[in-house]
Amino acid sequence: MASMFKVLNSLFLCLILFAALQCLVINCAEFEVGGRNGWVVPTSKDSDEMYNQWASQNRFKIEDTIHFKYDKDSVMMVSEEEYEKCKSDRPLFFENNGNTVYKFERPGMFYFISGVSGHCTRGQKMVIKVLDIEPITASSPQSANENASIVHSKAASQTAPISFIVFTIFVLSFIGMACV
Repeated sequence: MASMFKVLNSLFLCLILFAALQCLVINCAEFEVGGRNGWVVPTSKDSDEMYNQWASQNRFKIEDTIHFKYDKDSVMMVSEEEYEKCKSDRPLFFENNGNTVYKFERPGMFYFISGVSGHCTRGQKMVIKVLDIEPITASSPQSANENASIVHSKAASQTAPISFIVFTIFVLSFIGMACV
């Protein structure tokens, strides 16, 4: 009977750990570049700013992805200088499959242009700033106030479940020892 209780206790512990691990969620998002229109040559008078306005309405962070949908076009990630010139002979990233997904793996500025001649100069270009979201530390109270809502949502999704896992392991270990 005691060995069966130990087996059930171990299974219960595994079930709790599995459930707790399901709470560990990495908050990342996929953004559709340009919304419903996708990655196309702008047709309006404000064409130079169409994609930058779209990008400024979103908040990008590490691990987020952007999804480019297009026909008979391409996407290039380039340097700031190449972005300004609307031309690149050696892009940092190039794809032309009509369904491009790019993942941000670092914070900073990212410059994208169309690889089709003339499209970039007509406004098919975009700058995205990827935020470096740092945890709040006691030594930086001013930055804590500025970034509280961003960091709070990230911290709540990542540290609370870890605390729960540690607490659960501790309680179940204690229960297991008490029953032996």
